[in-house]
Amino acid sequence: MNPGPAPDRPDGTADEMPAVAPQLRELRRRTGLTLEAAAARAGLSPAHLSRLETGRRQPSLPLLLGLARMYGTTVSELLGETSAVADPIVRAGGPGAREADGWTYWQAGGAGRGMQALRVHVPYGRGPEDLVRVHPGEEWLYVLDGRLRLHLGEAEHLLKPGDSAHFDSLTPHRIGAASSGGADLLFVHTLLQSSLAGLCLGGSTTTTHHR
Repeated sequence: MNPGPAPDRPDGTADEMPAVAPQLRELRRRTGLTLEAAAARAGLSPAHLSRLETGRRQPSLPLLLGLARMYGTTVSELLGETSAVADPIVRAGGPGAREADGWTYWQAGGAGRGMQALRVHVPYGRGPEDLVRVHPGEEWLYVLDGRLRLHLGEAEHLLKPGDSAHFDSLTPHRIGAASSGGADLLFVHTLLQSSLAGLCLGGSTTTTHHR
């Protein structure tokens, strides 16, 4: 998935996302990783990860997905949206929208699961179009409105409402809106639930640049 981290505000802070910074610090300390080691696994600079852990930067949705996979947790847990009792029903008007780097997303599945479901609005012309994601797992998406451009490896696909895609996340991939009003989609991805020590992958998420 493609957009990078949201820019800082002029005062050096980012839009508030309360639970992320302390959760990131706690997860890193729990796994026994130094800032430098965790940053290397996440494909970030230590300075960037430090800003995320201190709340000076807001992570984008793709970065949240990558950090959740890396630490063996879920996006909803990173955002502090866990509930005492698991509820299988997600009501309309439940957890509010989150926005990062112009992308807007809503939780569409239960917290603490190995499969995460989101409803996403992808804006037109926002985010670095050359950012390619590669990570273990599977992804499924269904276009609700607008047109979506999906790159899988060397192939490019144009999806319209009603079209869906299901692919292995180890295939280099990126998406972008192909219509001026953006695109709305349902997005489901799997998460690795084991700890970093058990992954044996040298880092569960990498970011490369398409040429």
